Amino acid sequence: MALPIVKITMPSDLKGVTPGKLDPKLLRKIEGGGKLHHLAARAYNALDAKAKADGIEIKPTSAGDTYRSYDLQKTGFLQRYQLEPTGTGTTRTFEGKTWHLKKGFAPLATPGKSNHNLGIAVDVANANGKILKWMQENIQAFGWSWEVVPEEPWHIRYVAGDALTPAILAYEASAPPAEA
Repeated sequence: MALPIVKITMPSDLKGVTPGKLDPKLLRKIEGGGKLHHLAARAYNALDAKAKADGIEIKPTSAGDTYRSYDLQKTGFLQRYQLEPTGTGTTRTFEGKTWHLKKGFAPLATPGKSNHNLGIAVDVANANGKILKWMQENIQAFGWSWEVVPEEPWHIRYVAGDALTPAILAYEASAPPAEA
């Protein structure tokens, strides 16, 4: 089964925001640690509840693999990239310069260019085997999709914009109120 890629619809309250510099009022905690944009958090928490009901544990690889501030993204970028060629063939342009991915590191978006900087992306731990199969069968119902395939099957993004899916609304109708 291929990983579905759906065109993203951005939540309206992200229009005009600076990626990585979101107002804390836009963010909510999610199960497993970290924060996401409030709509993405609702979608993720509903997805997580469905996973648990199906005997699957999904969680972010770390709190830093949910919303990332600009400074956190920049720190990670500078740890993974350098100005001198490395032979990896993977480059990014940042601050008007070409940066080269260091050997042994996974690629990372430039600061301000990642969906993590908008609070709409999650890197799911151990997204392979039965967890990946479960995700392939379920994430679209909760407003999620993949962004890069197949290089990052663990990286999902919220794509439903302001329109919460029926699966999210059904979960919320039966769940206790979410913690802000």
